Amino acid sequence: MSNTKNSSESQTSQNSRKSEVKDTERNVAEDRPSPMEVLRHACAQLGELTGMAVESASAFEQTEDGWSLEVEVLELERIPDTMSLLASYQVDVDSRGQLTGYRRVRRYERGRADPHRPGGR
Repeated sequence: MSNTKNSSESQTSQNSRKSEVKDTERNVAEDRPSPMEVLRHACAQLGELTGMAVESASAFEQTEDGWSLEVEVLELERIPDTMSLLASYQVDVDSRGQLTGYRRVRRYERGRADPHRPGGR
């Protein structure tokens, strides 16, 4: 009978430890923002820092340190709208979703396509 009791206690202890591990994994996952939360928050932070309207994100990828985004920003609004100046910004975000740096990588008129380069480059 004591063997059965020890077996039952051992099973309960193992189940309790498994539950604790799952709870810890869940808490870690809850602390980490979702990709959509990262994207929204990064765009909001960039807009606030630069004072310019963020139009869209054209690239988004996870890195070792967090996330890397390319964000399109309206830099200078003109009439007609096709003459407005947009810019692409490289935005770096840490794993918690906090902006760690940004830089402008390209400036262009709205609606203007990148020039065609032979060889796809």
